[in-house]
Amino acid sequence: MTVSIIVPCHNESGNLKILYERVSGIMDACGEPWGMVCVNDGSIDDTLLQLIELHQQDSRIQVIDLSRNFGKEAALTAGLDAARGDAAIPLDADLQDPPELIPELLAQWRDGYDVVNAVRLSREGESWLKRASAHFFYRVINRMSVVDIPADTGDFRLLSRPVLDALQSLQERRRFMKGLFAWVGFRSTNVYYHRAPRHSGKTTWNYWKLWNFAVEGITSFSQVPLQLAAYLGFIVSGLSFIYALWLIISTLVYGNPVKGYPSMMVTLLFLGGVQLMALGVIGEYLGRIYEESKHRPVYLVRKVWGKIRDRERND
Repeated sequence: MTVSIIVPCHNESGNLKILYERVSGIMDACGEPWGMVCVNDGSIDDTLLQLIELHQQDSRIQVIDLSRNFGKEAALTAGLDAARGDAAIPLDADLQDPPELIPELLAQWRDGYDVVNAVRLSREGESWLKRASAHFFYRVINRMSVVDIPADTGDFRLLSRPVLDALQSLQERRRFMKGLFAWVGFRSTNVYYHRAPRHSGKTTWNYWKLWNFAVEGITSFSQVPLQLAAYLGFIVSGLSFIYALWLIISTLVYGNPVKGYPSMMVTLLFLGGVQLMALGVIGEYLGRIYEESKHRPVYLVRKVWGKIRDRERND
């Protein structure tokens, strides 16, 4: 097998047949031996049944059924662990990322690149707020992180076998895959495309989940929030010292008319807010340490259809 297409699936029953038709038509035209690894991430619709039907129709379709919903990052990890090709291409089942771009990814790979990123030029079917927040997120995380994460790039890309082997060697449980793809390095290039709306169904990514995803990415690849909390503490301490000096001088010069209740309350609330914010930042990192210390597997496999290494990520 030359190419493994990795498709995490969560309630994608309305997209699977057209996804298979488009991918199989393109890959057969390329003339490369290929297979598709579909990971059912705890779907509650008939996604799993449709995947099994596709496997029975075409043995190149291989199905991994996880024991529950572990999240997209874990499902993507399961698919990449099972990939047996010389290269793997993660692809969303909603068809927002066009399979028609795969030949261009393969062409860059044949030219010697280990990672070929698919960069979005536009995002149809998404609100201006979501587009603006995504644009802002990539710029912020690249300012904070020592790893340059390609902007406007999702999971859709090509990864060569050396990159896949490097990703499998990483031990962390809470995984921000876009950052890990960049962290391992290797020779990379970009191709560009316009992202289409979802073919069917409704996305489960609301703004709360996107916020948590952004926090996960920042805390995975940057210690800047901890440093900012420390700097803020020094700044507040310095301002408090200056204010204390001003109070002493003011009392010596003008006396003390027993005023200042509003300023005292404002100062107390401000200092309390700063302390809680700093504790929250520390707690976020402490929670990551706690999760990593338990050494739980990233995912658990309930059943496999097809010739895939039946294993779970618990190195």
